[in-house]
Amino acid sequence: MHSFPPALEKLIQELSKLPSVGRRTAERFALHLCSCSNEYLTSFSSSLSTLLQEVSPCRTCGCLTEKGICSFCTSTCRNRSQLCIVASFKEVFAMEKTRSYRGLYHVIQHLLSPLDGRHADQVDLSKLRRHLNQNPIEEIILAFDATLEGDTTALYLREHLTTHPFIFSRLASGIPAGGSLEYLSPSTLLFAFEGRQKL
Repeated sequence: MHSFPPALEKLIQELSKLPSVGRRTAERFALHLCSCSNEYLTSFSSSLSTLLQEVSPCRTCGCLTEKGICSFCTSTCRNRSQLCIVASFKEVFAMEKTRSYRGLYHVIQHLLSPLDGRHADQVDLSKLRRHLNQNPIEEIILAFDATLEGDTTALYLREHLTTHPFIFSRLASGIPAGGSLEYLSPSTLLFAFEGRQKL
């Protein structure tokens, strides 16, 4: 059985590290790139180089930016009384697509998970407190996954951000829009019942 040339094998290994990309998919991507024009490959390589050199986390909130301070932090149109704390900048862009939230963001980079080596001392509380002190924050929205790790992280932050009388809230969990009750898991129905509101 013939093996791939070393350079191609290295590319396959790197591509297989991407989310949802297994070995076979990585091979397809790599072999496709081998058939692309030099112009495309040069442009592709340039995009990766630009990403590495110019895109970095915002010094204030951790969102992605090219200018040191992101557009969320510098915008005069955002509601500075609300701060939504998320685990990753991916969630920021997902929330922005809904066009329903106009407050500020703060990225803590990961959820607490001692079994995976993600401990409380890796959460930069000093940076978060500076962000809180720079704005007239009234409400802190803890927007984490509805998992044990998300709940643990929310509880940890709630206990360590008691210097001001913030209103703390979590995203609602339960029945998705258009969801049918018969297809929901018991845990989803439980969250739906516990988070029910008066009509």
